[in-house]
Amino acid sequence: MKTIAALEARLGELHQRTRETPLFNPVFQLSLDLSRALEGDELSLDDLSALVAELECDGLKARAGKLRALLAPSAEAMPLAGEDEDFEAFAARWERPQLHAVFTAHPTFLLAPAQAEAVAAAASGEDDEAACAVPSTRTAVTLDHEHRAAMDAMAGAQDARDVIVARLLEEARSRWPQAWRALRPMPFRFASWVGYDMDGRTDIGWHTSIAFRLHEKAERLARYTSSLEAIDAAHPLLATLTPAAAFAAARAEDFAADLSSADALAAAANRLTTHSPDNLLSLRPLIAALEAEAETGDPTRAVRLLTLAAAMRADGLGMGWIHFRVNAKQLHNAIRRRLADDEAIDLASKGAIATLRRMVDEARPLRTNFAALATESSTAIRQFLAMAQILKHIDADAPIRMLVAECEQPATVLAALYFAKLFGVEGKVDVSPLFETETALEHGGRFLDALLAEPAYRAYARTRGRVAVQTGFSDAGRFVGQVPAALAIERLQGRLAEAMAANGLSDIAALVFNTHGESMGRGAHPASFRDRLEWPLSPWARRRFARAGVRLEPEVSFQGGDGYLFFATPELALATLTRIAELRPAETDLAAPADPFYHRTDISLDFYRAVKEHQGDHLASRTYARAVTAFGLGLLNPTGSRVSRRQSDINADREMSLRQIRAIPHNAILQQLGYPVNVIAGIGSAADSNREEIAALLTDSPRGSQILRLVRSANALASIKTVAAYGELFNSAYWASRTYRGTEDHLAGSCAALAEYLVGDDRTGVFRRLASRLRIDAIKLHRLTDLLPDEAPSEAREHVRRRIGVLQALRLALLQHLFLKAVAVPAFSRANDISRRDVIEMVMTLRVEEALAQLRRAFPVRIPGPRDFPLDEQSDYPDGGEEGYGAIERDFMTPIARAQELSLRISTAIANEFGAHG
Repeated sequence: MKTIAALEARLGELHQRTRETPLFNPVFQLSLDLSRALEGDELSLDDLSALVAELECDGLKARAGKLRALLAPSAEAMPLAGEDEDFEAFAARWERPQLHAVFTAHPTFLLAPAQAEAVAAAASGEDDEAACAVPSTRTAVTLDHEHRAAMDAMAGAQDARDVIVARLLEEARSRWPQAWRALRPMPFRFASWVGYDMDGRTDIGWHTSIAFRLHEKAERLARYTSSLEAIDAAHPLLATLTPAAAFAAARAEDFAADLSSADALAAAANRLTTHSPDNLLSLRPLIAALEAEAETGDPTRAVRLLTLAAAMRADGLGMGWIHFRVNAKQLHNAIRRRLADDEAIDLASKGAIATLRRMVDEARPLRTNFAALATESSTAIRQFLAMAQILKHIDADAPIRMLVAECEQPATVLAALYFAKLFGVEGKVDVSPLFETETALEHGGRFLDALLAEPAYRAYARTRGRVAVQTGFSDAGRFVGQVPAALAIERLQGRLAEAMAANGLSDIAALVFNTHGESMGRGAHPASFRDRLEWPLSPWARRRFARAGVRLEPEVSFQGGDGYLFFATPELALATLTRIAELRPAETDLAAPADPFYHRTDISLDFYRAVKEHQGDHLASRTYARAVTAFGLGLLNPTGSRVSRRQSDINADREMSLRQIRAIPHNAILQQLGYPVNVIAGIGSAADSNREEIAALLTDSPRGSQILRLVRSANALASIKTVAAYGELFNSAYWASRTYRGTEDHLAGSCAALAEYLVGDDRTGVFRRLASRLRIDAIKLHRLTDLLPDEAPSEAREHVRRRIGVLQALRLALLQHLFLKAVAVPAFSRANDISRRDVIEMVMTLRVEEALAQLRRAFPVRIPGPRDFPLDEQSDYPDGGEEGYGAIERDFMTPIARAQELSLRISTAIANEFGAHG
């Protein structure tokens, strides 16, 4: 029992027993074997730590292997230019981005920094063992850490794009020697919202966003300077770039300082806003100079100059473009402040549209300054004021995106247009409504029809040259299921193409930002990079835009620490962008055969509705909600700067709503419990009444096959027995019976206490009911997949499942250790309204840090004594020494803390097997 091989072999033996006893749970039995060995001193926490370390290593190697396989060169790689392609067609393809990539700060910083570096290095080469040669020590993830990580990832992406741009120029030089210097490549654009996203956050001040933008400007100018120095150390443009970088860096330090006093703010603002030749506000003159220089002379130097000019055109005076984000409610509150005292509007009414139409028409730009920004209390207005200051004093060229979350009314977009016009930024701001909630997806088509019919919006869209929308896969995937969410988003994208054509907007672009994550539960398809790109923006949707004559600008997110891995080394960054360039997501093949999934709607639409209904039943079920929240958020490591705060009430977890948990922790908990419900559930049940026809459709349809690949990938990692095993932790009968035949007599008191404590607990029944529902659906899924060919059978699949089973059993043993220690803690007097029973409940819901804080208050290791007081007078009392509670710390608190620490390390290992956090 001290080696992984022995544990895997034991788990295999136990699985055989399910043939005799179908209800037998091998995962829980292995955890009981481990628990008995641990409590009987046959195993120590040090022994378990060694096992966890080995499994951690396996998880990191698996993560590196998945990343390498995803980015491996494909056999169908396309050349940069077609054989019969002329220069004009080549330029038209590559002078507009194939993809916009957004580096977000989603809380997915699962790996410790050293682990992330090791995984990236291993994925970049062939030595997966290199992923393990690092400690797993975690540090707090701060906003500054997230921003630094985002900038590092963007720098890697920029370098990789430079390589691709140079290749494009060399290709053009080879094919069209007379014309190639006129090529202006821009295969990718990059953006970030780290430090600018105010949706649900109150910890980011306006000065934080300004300081970040100035830091980004300084860093990008320094990178431009370095690139130009490498071309020509005496280049005359260095006299502009070098002092501009220094000026931006100095101003960034100004705004990162304490600006709480009016004098400090005024000094920082005045240094930025007072005219200085070193405050570079536009790169256009520099780009023009570089391109003019490249028109003649040495071709190799010209390629390097044009590559630098292309980077400047793409990124502007920053590491990329920026996305501000607010919530629709914040905009609603802000617009009400601009109404007359006797005026009130319902933003869902037609009257609201008329009122806002008039307000947009009558709005006249107001002058603003940093004092206006510093004193503004409305979050939404503050964002527009910050944008105005950035455009005036930091970067006058680069547009800014305004993402509006939970945007379900066209009037919300008009409210944003009003503020953009009021503060003079409407020519540089792209207002982008987010469609993610079930309501927004269901009514999104009517929303788009109404919005695009508004003359004010159409005039604005023409000014900007695009209609910008955002579709989200996190909340959508949580509340309607990942497969129905993808299909609903796809239909919404098609409706956008129709609405643009119907309203005479076919001559401008559609910028579609798909904010999917890196996990299967948040819109990332794990099977291939083609699937990853096509899952959120399908070939069918692309063809809808092409047939409407609308140019498509696809945009995706690379979320947090998981997403940044794609750009963590030069090799990974180049491979990532190369795969995207090969797949050309901005283009489509109108001659491709029709996909029967979209024509056999008598089957596919019913299938979609049935899966959605099944997922909805889970969401509405108290059983599902209670199971997901059974441990609060205690199974998860903190993975971002935005803390998922738990309820302060001791019993709050019992009534916690799924809507109190964000999508990422929700999905992460499903991974940890062993079954990604929001990916798999409902597929089998939806096919049950029409199995042969649905099987035939999924086989014949490219989209259907893609759905099947996603479901199979998730199912290959899933275990319903594991879900059931977690319920047995709360089974009073299990604890009452554990010592029944005289075994483990030393635990009799603790087991009896647990049995009595849990006799009224509902969690065993909850997990059993959920496991039964999942099993019934899974049987139907297996009947369906038996009719379908497996495109990518994996011999290693069973080994991976066995490895995850061992991880789960180890954690279940550790949780039993926690529970046994918690009920054995000596009684203490109630303090601060916290009783011993409250502490036990904290441990039962894995609020371990809170529990330990209370225990250490009740049992301090050292009690203050006379020697702590510098008195002149001597005392012989106390004469027995100054005793504390060192034994209680050693026997209870330290083991509880170590067990939880090991449990959280197991969480990381399991998430690595799934390929991402949440």
